[in-house]
Amino acid sequence: MTAHLLRDTTVLTGRSLRHILRSPDTIITTVVTPIALMLLFVFVLGGAISTGSDEPYVSYMLPGILLITIASGVAYTAYRLFLDLQGGIFERFQSMPIARSSALWAHVLTSVAANLVSVAVVTGVALLLGFRTGASPLAWLAVTGILVLFTLALTWIAVVAGLSAKTVDGASAFSYPLIFLPFISSAFVPTESMPGPVAWFAEHQPVTAIVDTLRALFALQPVGGEIWVALAWLIGILAVAYGGAVLKYRGRTR
Repeated sequence: MTAHLLRDTTVLTGRSLRHILRSPDTIITTVVTPIALMLLFVFVLGGAISTGSDEPYVSYMLPGILLITIASGVAYTAYRLFLDLQGGIFERFQSMPIARSSALWAHVLTSVAANLVSVAVVTGVALLLGFRTGASPLAWLAVTGILVLFTLALTWIAVVAGLSAKTVDGASAFSYPLIFLPFISSAFVPTESMPGPVAWFAEHQPVTAIVDTLRALFALQPVGGEIWVALAWLIGILAVAYGGAVLKYRGRTR
């Protein structure tokens, strides 16, 4: 059964990746907004923001920008999934000897691959803008693992949105709050500079723990307990989103 699922998922993932390769504007569109934000903050707003650190502002803000990149990219997963549903692809798959969950996993794995490419492009632009890091290979591996886990968590949320949407616009609208969330965190300014209630929310929402962990890894600083808080948030969100997606998918394909 496992071999059957892996084989079908591999074939369907190849199908989804070919769609992206034929339409590279998906990745281009995904990276435009984060790059524009980097340019805005580095060259326009960054000089007026005090982070209490000697590192370049682009290094301070990059973790938050990477999360925004992923939040923008997963919207396309919901969009592509909605189009497959509307086009009757899933009904055709049901009439074939294909593992039922392979269609969902194909979209998820495609999302991970596409978002890693987008993250690499944005990181490359950040290097041109002055981002520097002495992170070890192990630290980079930890950064990659956290970003993949973040992508998986948001992608399964996107799957729920794609399965629940009634219109194309509705399929991707769920990503707007996710893109906005890093702005109310430690991604761009220290939370201490925010008003009381806003600071409390920023300190206790998941993005702050994730951003602080990534920033510490890039700067070769001790990550402390933040990494465990970040992992707990990510695993919890992933578990809930995955469970919701499976239930929704079974309801749609019953």
